[in-house]
Amino acid sequence: MNSGFARKNIRLPTRNYRGRRLYFVTMCFYERRRFGANHRIASWIIARLKTHAAACGFFVHAFCVMPDHLHILTGGSADNSNLIKFVESFKQETATAFAKRTHHRLWQAKYYDHILRQTDAADCVAGYIWSNPVRAHLSRTPAGYPYLGSFTIIGQKMLKAIPPTIDWLPPWKA
Repeated sequence: MNSGFARKNIRLPTRNYRGRRLYFVTMCFYERRRFGANHRIASWIIARLKTHAAACGFFVHAFCVMPDHLHILTGGSADNSNLIKFVESFKQETATAFAKRTHHRLWQAKYYDHILRQTDAADCVAGYIWSNPVRAHLSRTPAGYPYLGSFTIIGQKMLKAIPPTIDWLPPWKA
């Protein structure tokens, strides 16, 4: 049945997703299911993210597995780093393994991304990511939430210095 509704391609030209840029990415679990509320699943996703990012040439400066989605602040480590390949192969790898074990879909088909501009302070974006559990009333502080962190020294320093309030919002929420 064709409803006449055509999905808009939300991606910029692929050249924008290559190189040593910083990106804010949000991936939602299928039908916003609360897979991230399960300790084993959330921990497994974090471990797979760490391994996959390194294999694809990406630094993960901030991450947070929420009950129904995943946020990451990531940056290419080389001129040939490719965000689209990184995200899509991460989703495919984890989705395949998850489906084999659970017979359920893990991810929604699309994801949100924002290429950070000079006006986007990386520490504010990271703070937004790490404050997500506080805004959702899952934790009183970011440090009290078990499924967030950083795989880089820069990110770990930002996490220790997270400001009490974050003014930055993703463009799709502003």
